[in-house]
Amino acid sequence: MKVRKAVLLAAGKGTRMKELTNELPKPMLVVRGKPILLHIIEGLRAAGVLEFCIVVGFKAEIVREYFGDGSKFGVRITYVTQVVQDGTGRVVELAKEFAGNDPFVLSYGDILIAPENYVRLTNLEYDALVTTKLNESEVAKGGSVVLNDRFELIDLVEKPTGPAPSPWYNAGVYTFRPSIFTFTAKLKLSPRGEYELTDAVRDLAQSGAVVKGLELTGEWADVRDPDVLAALNA
Repeated sequence: MKVRKAVLLAAGKGTRMKELTNELPKPMLVVRGKPILLHIIEGLRAAGVLEFCIVVGFKAEIVREYFGDGSKFGVRITYVTQVVQDGTGRVVELAKEFAGNDPFVLSYGDILIAPENYVRLTNLEYDALVTTKLNESEVAKGGSVVLNDRFELIDLVEKPTGPAPSPWYNAGVYTFRPSIFTFTAKLKLSPRGEYELTDAVRDLAQSGAVVKGLELTGEWADVRDPDVLAALNA
């Protein structure tokens, strides 16, 4: 199935960026001459995605003013606002009306991947795709993706303490069918006090759905702090 829609999460302030996000939401920080969010939209547009829902919150007006309805970038953009910052699981719920009965790519607004990966993300043969990188040093900062011998997700452990159950790192870009909303609707608060998208993904996989791991090729960056930003722009 060819995927034509994408949901981009751009509501957070990005406190680890310190003063860099006093005036800008993190997805609007400039990497190599353009906002992070524009890199993502251009990569997805080249893969055939033309309809976008951007979830905004902090400094939402800056995102809206820059992208407008998307026409100057050759796409259609609608917006939803995350009023309460209570985790990534609840954010996805906000895109339910936009998705309707269609599958969609979901990307965090601070994740950069090599553009060729978007083509792979828009060809959906399974219930969901979860991008991964083989990166043991990063696993403790994000999620550990536990895969079987068919590269299907069987568990997903957010910020594991102690030895990680898998060296595969959750790279922060997904493709979902609307079935994901059944599981985001059932989420309970995690030990961190948030509704975690990763819990819904794990529950989807453990319900019998096929959630396929997709190893990313080429460059990948989680633009999480000033050091990463500076390195990308060096």
